[in-house]
Amino acid sequence: MRYFRGMSRRSGAVHVATTTRVYKGRVYQTHLLRRTYREGGRVKHQTLGNLSHLPADLIETIRHRLRGESSPDSTPWEIVRTFPHGHVLAVLGTLTSVGLESILASRPARERSLVIAMIVARILQPASKLATARALQEETATTSLGLELGLGQDRIGERELYGALDWLLERQTRIENKLAGRHLSEGTLILYDVTSSYYTGHRSGLVQFGYNRDGKRGFPQIVYGLLCNAEGCPVAIEVFAGNTADSKTLSTQITKVRRRFGVHRVVLVGDRGMITSRRIDEELRGVDGLEWITALRADTIRVLAEQGVIQRSLFDEQDLAEVVSPDFPNERLIVCRNPLLAEERARKRAELLAATERQLDEIVMATRRSQRPLSGRAEIGLRVGRVLNRYKVGKHFDLTISDQSFSYRRNENRIAAEADLDGIYVIRTSVGPDGLTSEETVRAYKDLSTVERAFRSLKTVDLKVRPIFHWLDDRIRGHVFLCMLAYYIEWHMREKLAPLLFDDHERDEAETTRVSIVQPAPRSEAARAGL
Repeated sequence: MRYFRGMSRRSGAVHVATTTRVYKGRVYQTHLLRRTYREGGRVKHQTLGNLSHLPADLIETIRHRLRGESSPDSTPWEIVRTFPHGHVLAVLGTLTSVGLESILASRPARERSLVIAMIVARILQPASKLATARALQEETATTSLGLELGLGQDRIGERELYGALDWLLERQTRIENKLAGRHLSEGTLILYDVTSSYYTGHRSGLVQFGYNRDGKRGFPQIVYGLLCNAEGCPVAIEVFAGNTADSKTLSTQITKVRRRFGVHRVVLVGDRGMITSRRIDEELRGVDGLEWITALRADTIRVLAEQGVIQRSLFDEQDLAEVVSPDFPNERLIVCRNPLLAEERARKRAELLAATERQLDEIVMATRRSQRPLSGRAEIGLRVGRVLNRYKVGKHFDLTISDQSFSYRRNENRIAAEADLDGIYVIRTSVGPDGLTSEETVRAYKDLSTVERAFRSLKTVDLKVRPIFHWLDDRIRGHVFLCMLAYYIEWHMREKLAPLLFDDHERDEAETTRVSIVQPAPRSEAARAGL
């Protein structure tokens, strides 16, 4: 029995009050939990709760227990089964507080309840739709989720969840439009990035072989792009065929933002593989209200260094500088040098060079051994090629291959030229200095890490979009969209729980102590307090 406001049962101050009224020939009873007390010589009543929704026998039990009596037919209670509930309440509470229920559908519907159940289950315990269906039913439940949503007494099959997934996909456009109206505005920054997930089946038309980011060779994949606002809150997601190049997904996102979402003035932030020079020339340049922020590729930075546009002297007293180049008219180039990144690249290059030399020394010894020496220019070249392809530093070696011998040496000039650019990256943007300062532009590009964090959560850490159990294209799209909505709730939960998680919820304080935007951001005092 739960007692309210810390009051003792023996005080007799809390009781069940029953009122009866007749309306249009029908009798209505209301059972209220009330506290009676004296104030200034007068008796007053305070209503603590409405018990009318409870079963009649339970109301009578509460009435007798508050009087200190046993109910006439009471027997000792036995706890038959309990369900973990706290985490369910936390996720459902967040989902309700951010208004996702009304975004999914304005009126209650069974499909909406099933979709909410799948979203919450994706956060609590990611699994297949069959396992989720079993977890929602009372006899096989692992949490109180099914009972909390009024689904525990129902017989739920995976096909019904598939139907709810189809129901969700039909509403994806409307849901994304509502999310965009809530989190995007004119002149906003929009972060966009693309990733892929491998697939173990072969029936879907979306599933194709392509650049596999998961390291799963021999498996086809799907590609999906995520749109977030400047804070990293997800707004929309779209699934593409597995062989779609990152840059080719950009045009559909521009159309989505400007036409569907109605945001005409926007700054699109994407990495150098996404917003390429070709895409800028064909789709972005000259479009009224459309600006962009991206970065230059390493080969382009090398060309600018050879032209003298980028020099090490730029960073004698600062780690950020703006330069101009005739190759990029009406654009700003912001050159940054991160000393920590420079040290890391130097260390990695030294390790790769040493590892390559160890493998090449084995080939040299193989050509000089007395018994069955390695010979033939083709055979030696094949062995050398495998080593160079493994460590990717073949450009730093000069090779000499003949039919009977092999030798190599480091090209110190090339190594030194690359070392001069260690830690240097260049941000390219069409946004003028009146719109964003150099520091703000660099910060906007570095905020792409929030999208990468979303991908890590979706793919590995929390939500586990893979393995993908669906065969139909639309089911795969619905599954990915469901995972995005789960991350939407997770993102809001992390924002609310930042103080408890010792996250940098006091970011403004941390930014004031930051020496430079190029260097890693320091943790706030509140975040360090949790160490």
